[in-house]
Amino acid sequence: MFVSENLGVNEKGHLTAGGIDTVELAKQYGTPLYVMDEALIRKHCQSYKNSIDKFYGGEGLVCYASKAFCCMEMCRVMKDEGIGLDVVSIGELYTAEKAGFDCNKICFHGNNKTDEELEYAVDLKVGRIIVDNIYELKRLDKIAENKGVKANIMFRIKPGIDAHTHNFIRTGQIDSKFGFALETGEAMEAVKMAISCPNINLKGVHCHIGSQIFSINPFVEAAEVMLKFIADIKNETGHEVVELNLGGGFGIKYTENDDPVPYEAYMEKVSVAVKESCEKLGIKQPFILIEPGRSMVAPAGITLYTCGGIKNIPNIRTYVSIDGGMTDNPRYALYQSEYEALVANKADKPRDTKVTIAGKCCESGDLIGEGMPLQEAEPGDIIAVCATGAYNYSMSSNYNRIPKPATVFINNGESRVVIKRETLDDIIRNDM
Repeated sequence: MFVSENLGVNEKGHLTAGGIDTVELAKQYGTPLYVMDEALIRKHCQSYKNSIDKFYGGEGLVCYASKAFCCMEMCRVMKDEGIGLDVVSIGELYTAEKAGFDCNKICFHGNNKTDEELEYAVDLKVGRIIVDNIYELKRLDKIAENKGVKANIMFRIKPGIDAHTHNFIRTGQIDSKFGFALETGEAMEAVKMAISCPNINLKGVHCHIGSQIFSINPFVEAAEVMLKFIADIKNETGHEVVELNLGGGFGIKYTENDDPVPYEAYMEKVSVAVKESCEKLGIKQPFILIEPGRSMVAPAGITLYTCGGIKNIPNIRTYVSIDGGMTDNPRYALYQSEYEALVANKADKPRDTKVTIAGKCCESGDLIGEGMPLQEAEPGDIIAVCATGAYNYSMSSNYNRIPKPATVFINNGESRVVIKRETLDDIIRNDM
């Protein structure tokens, strides 16, 4: 019934998260409400970090892909756990800086960074700027020259691997807006240009093949392709690439049908492929970076709603309406992403009805899911949607001028607000 290890049922029959009664959380903080289990997030951090230490002898860095869920407190947790950050905008970079994060442990991504973003990254001495195209390389070289520094970069490479995920979250194949293609030779040409740039230090290469991937083999294939490219660079130019960033994309359990690979199994199999490829190619094993995001935070999150009107259309469907929707979770509208849901105050009862959970936005497509098993719901019930820690708050909007929910962290039986609920004044703050 539960897709995450931190969920349970107490003596009242209420859903618990991290041992805390979610119905009580809804009463205390209101709904909609994002709830994040800090202890579980930290556990995931430690699992990844321990795997890097075990399988790469500590010669690697786990960087949390902050686009999954970013706020100052999240950056502080990552800093505390010795995890780096993957950021993709000036906003995420600014958040990290204000949280006191070590910018040397930041990878700055993006396929169309502005001059303002690049200048800011250089000023902060960001450890690795992942360059996506020649236009960016030339601008960064000029910016670094003007500031009298040398910028550390990695190139984003398309390894030509199809990870068999949704079209919108496949990024490793040649037809992608991200990165340089190997097949056309543009990746090698970019490397040669970078080597000739006086204000650029080409430290490494990066790839990311997609998201919500359940098979280890695509990751192994990507690692082998990237190491072959590193060997080709050395043979053709003499330049030694010292870092390899293998990205993220590890699948998680959204529904009972999902069967994700344990993190350690992934790390072990890929590390074996890395070692064997390096020996075969005659190159030194590079420093390895990985960028998990969803798998760090999605299982740790749930979203709580209050049930409103219920509309039963005989022989068609039953709509259960909630006080949130696509403004706080747009993933069903975007990808038809599946979730598990339950009535938090009836968690000990069987989920013996099939419903469509409908949001409150003025859009027919504003749904959390269709045909979802749920306990018999009534107005006033608390509806919990599980595994919402990633790409919910971060993709939320003010469509229909709906304020964004608060986010609460729970840990050791305590709860605290880390992102305040938006007010009506927040909605009009920038209006003139």
